[in-house]
Amino acid sequence: MKSLLIILMSLAMTATAFSNPLLEEFKTPFGLPPFDKIKTKDYLPAVKDAIKLHKKEVDAIIKSKDAPTFANVVEAMDRSGELLTQVLTIFYNLNSSVTNEEMQKIAEQISPLVSAHTDEISMNKKLFEKIKAVWDNRAQFNLNQEQTRLLEKYYNDFKRNGALLNDADQAKLKEINSKLSLLTLKFGNNVQKETIKFKLIIDKKEDLDGLPQSLIEAAADDAKTMKLDGKWVFTLQNPSVMPFLQYSAKRELRKKIWNAYADRANNNDEYDNKEIIRQIANLRLERAKLLGYPNHASYVLEQNMAKNPEGVMNLLNRLWEPTVKTMKIEAYELQSMIYKEGNNFKLEPWDWRYYAEKVRKEKYDLNEEDIRPYFKLENVRDGIFELVNRLYGISFKERKDLPVFHPDVVPYEVLNSDGTHLGVLYMDYFPRDSKRGGAWMTNYREQFYKDGKKVDPNVSLTTNFSKPTPDSPSLLTLDEVETFFHEFGHCLHGLLSNCNYVSISGTNVPRDFVELPSQIMEHWATERQMLKMYARHYKTGEPMPDELIEKIENSSKFNQGFVTGEFLAAALLDMKYHTITQPIEGDINEFENNFLAEIGLIPEIISRYRSTYFRHIFSGGYDAGYYSYIWSGVLDADAFEAFKENGIFDKKTAQSFRQNILEKGNTDDPAKLYRQFRGKDPNIEPLLRKRGLN
Repeated sequence: MKSLLIILMSLAMTATAFSNPLLEEFKTPFGLPPFDKIKTKDYLPAVKDAIKLHKKEVDAIIKSKDAPTFANVVEAMDRSGELLTQVLTIFYNLNSSVTNEEMQKIAEQISPLVSAHTDEISMNKKLFEKIKAVWDNRAQFNLNQEQTRLLEKYYNDFKRNGALLNDADQAKLKEINSKLSLLTLKFGNNVQKETIKFKLIIDKKEDLDGLPQSLIEAAADDAKTMKLDGKWVFTLQNPSVMPFLQYSAKRELRKKIWNAYADRANNNDEYDNKEIIRQIANLRLERAKLLGYPNHASYVLEQNMAKNPEGVMNLLNRLWEPTVKTMKIEAYELQSMIYKEGNNFKLEPWDWRYYAEKVRKEKYDLNEEDIRPYFKLENVRDGIFELVNRLYGISFKERKDLPVFHPDVVPYEVLNSDGTHLGVLYMDYFPRDSKRGGAWMTNYREQFYKDGKKVDPNVSLTTNFSKPTPDSPSLLTLDEVETFFHEFGHCLHGLLSNCNYVSISGTNVPRDFVELPSQIMEHWATERQMLKMYARHYKTGEPMPDELIEKIENSSKFNQGFVTGEFLAAALLDMKYHTITQPIEGDINEFENNFLAEIGLIPEIISRYRSTYFRHIFSGGYDAGYYSYIWSGVLDADAFEAFKENGIFDKKTAQSFRQNILEKGNTDDPAKLYRQFRGKDPNIEPLLRKRGLN
């Protein structure tokens, strides 16, 4: 049998007239992508050739005359498509981090090709017959737990992806999947274009009233980049818009930037997402019914910890009532502050962050700008490195010789406690127009075993943190610090994975379990012992004083009605879209507004994501899954209790968390894995206490 490389080279020579680095063996350290050699023109031919190779691999499984076994069917399937996964991983990662118009147009060509190819495999009746034969005879193969889990995954995935449908219904399903692949891509592109399109340009110094000096300097720096010297530019990127809303004393300007933020992709122009949303929701419903489910949420949740929409709604409704009460109390406090200052206007959404900051200052003598000097980005990074070294014994070595996909990116080699190689970590911190907003972890290669040898993971952490200015380094807000810890938790889940099969390794776990490793990391960010370790003033190097730490601790439950309320509103809105049993026919704004009014969201707060820029659920894979953050919140709050009971740096507890959670991927039932770590089922009380909702 020809080697993969020989087949690969043959395909490359016959299908393309030029050398394609994506189709060649990566002669780089640790098998990293050769970013400097990859050209935009390489992607489409590489995807086409990789699809051809994958078809050959799958055809070999189907046409084999040998009796179906776990090894020659299920294991072979999991090993197939390695090249295609590699090419698509690089393309989609870079399309999120360093995109341009050409990349986005190529994505529109690639997406239907991949959708059709995936459908061709997942609906192949002959292939499913072989998988079913292994499933029906699984007792005779003496499978271990991980192999059983992999077989179960393939068997269920094929059923859920239409393998049992007749030819006519399969054709319908393929058409739906193709449409959805393009619509979700278009949705995300529209949000990104809308986010970078708006600029609030200020040319009068008095309009900067209330803004911290660091934000003013960053806005002046952005203005210079845009050749607007002497002016200040504020954008809809979080490090710009959020502190502006928090500090600007100019109410009309707050309103202007807030309206631009809240109306992204909702302006009846070329980037409007309302019709796209209607089509996505209706197509998902049609697909669910075709596959035998009452709605899309039932289809999605079947494989999650929650199991069904009722399980999700039980949790969300339990939290919603006390959250609404807390929101109303907070709104009253902010309105009182408005009156106290001699104003008589009604509190509006663009006022909330501004007056919340004033109330926090009055109640706790705490200002965000008092905290930021202690959160120099590099200090926070080093604190995280020290934390994970104490917990898991791993360390990080910057490697300037490794290939990067953008000059801002910093690569690290990750080392085991004995100094051997564990993986690679990329860190990409700052906003740019070519990068989508938010923060996320992704893989350039996932961990698995091949021919008995471990294939090490290469992961990436991407954020949009406050940039350094000519006068100061990057100083993070407390929210950004927690985001850093959060995403690093995802990275640990990928780096510490120790699974045999790629499709159930690392972060390939149910949506409502994947946030446990990330959210538990957030707990350390504000622990007193941890703050003393990393929170040092960027000018003096002095550790954060006890007085300031006490203020952070005392104010930890402040504004939690707002924080929890805007999240729960978004989670409930997600469920509303995906529990419909009849197609949406009316206006999307009316659909959203009517629902949020129905559940009692107060008008001073909007859903964390309005529908037209709710990328998580319409282009990010969290459809009927945004609740996962609060579901995992129950798990992480309960899990961190184990660390508090035994010491927050306790190696034994950390080792148990590593062995039962971080290393296991999706090799067993998540509820069982959690019980193995904690010794019991999770309790909701720690979450309620943490948020002041008990």
